[in-house]
Amino acid sequence: MIRHADVSLPNHDERVDALVQQVRELAVTGVHDLPLATPRARGRGLDVSALTHVLEIDPERRRCIAEPGVRFRDLVRATLPLGLVPTVVPELERFTLGGAVARCAIASTSFRHGGFFDSVDELELLTGTGELLTLTPDRDPALFPLLHGSHGTLGVITRLGFRLVPARPFVRLRYLRHRDFASFQAALRCHVAAGEVDFIDGIIHAADHLTVCLGEYVDHAPYLSDYRRDDIYYKSTRHRALDYLPSEHYLFRFDTECHWLTRTIPGLEQPLLRRLLGNQLLGSCNLQRWSRRLAPVIRQLQRRPDVNLDLLIPDSRVADFYRWHAREPRFYPLWLIPCRLPGAGPHGRELLIDCAIRGMPNDEPERDWSALFAAQTATCGGLELHRACDSNLQQPHYSAAKQRLDPHALFRRDPS
Repeated sequence: MIRHADVSLPNHDERVDALVQQVRELAVTGVHDLPLATPRARGRGLDVSALTHVLEIDPERRRCIAEPGVRFRDLVRATLPLGLVPTVVPELERFTLGGAVARCAIASTSFRHGGFFDSVDELELLTGTGELLTLTPDRDPALFPLLHGSHGTLGVITRLGFRLVPARPFVRLRYLRHRDFASFQAALRCHVAAGEVDFIDGIIHAADHLTVCLGEYVDHAPYLSDYRRDDIYYKSTRHRALDYLPSEHYLFRFDTECHWLTRTIPGLEQPLLRRLLGNQLLGSCNLQRWSRRLAPVIRQLQRRPDVNLDLLIPDSRVADFYRWHAREPRFYPLWLIPCRLPGAGPHGRELLIDCAIRGMPNDEPERDWSALFAAQTATCGGLELHRACDSNLQQPHYSAAKQRLDPHALFRRDPS
């Protein structure tokens, strides 16, 4: 077992003990509706920003223990040298483990592994009474699943244990082009059923240009592409048939552009501007920071926010959804991720296709595309990804769990 620790900082137990004392004091004073303070909002509530450490990596058991503020970028850099990675790695470096538990994180491995939460086998939870619990799926079968998507309303996750899977240094990518959705969907289904590769997703660039993306770990690569500055990953899937990336670069292949949101910023896909301002503007962390800073101005200029949705459509109905999409919004690229989510409403382990829309303008006066996407998703028997998590909050067991874990209603979901 490898123990990862920073001796210059208090250890995990000391960090958690400080939070326990804060919660007990707040419970006594009767403070209600306490949001969790994030690094950008310290002082607003309970400050959990110190919980950012990888605590243990056990290569033999393929298991990791870490705190919820650990970013996937740092986690991958700790596990990949040992030939291991999390089962599901969200494509943006800024995602944290706690965020993945809260938001139903999926990726191109989800056709096999489901969501990240499906790999979690232990949670340390600080309740609203100041009690510290260690929960597992076996010992707490009713309570444990409710923490997925509860957005901290049942307590504060202070530590989690989760499975890792084998990885290799490089990823070999194959891009299979199709001219129509029927052949694209048939290929996607075929490779999901065969399970012969490590990664599967698809990018629809246009109504007649659909790409199935297949990836597999390899030990050697004849060349390596780099999409962290001048070249742009999503565009490469349109014209390449084969590619090789370092495994870390593949796992975060969409981070530089935040999928393809950089194309909404004039000039940011041009090499010269990327070389001059890339360090300040490119990457999900930079783009998120600038988005927060410019949010008041953007709200004044836009009628409605851009559409950024993950829509879970049953595989049996996704052709219906796509026919509507190709006829009405016609917004591309459209990103499709096959997944099986055991907690996703009534669908169980049925194959679902996450249809991801990123950065679609929604400024037409006569129609709200977010509402239209939601209506079409319902028509096709699907649901929004965040609602698949939020459904836990409507389960009958949730009220009982809330009363048990947070009887003083100390924790609420922070709308920011």
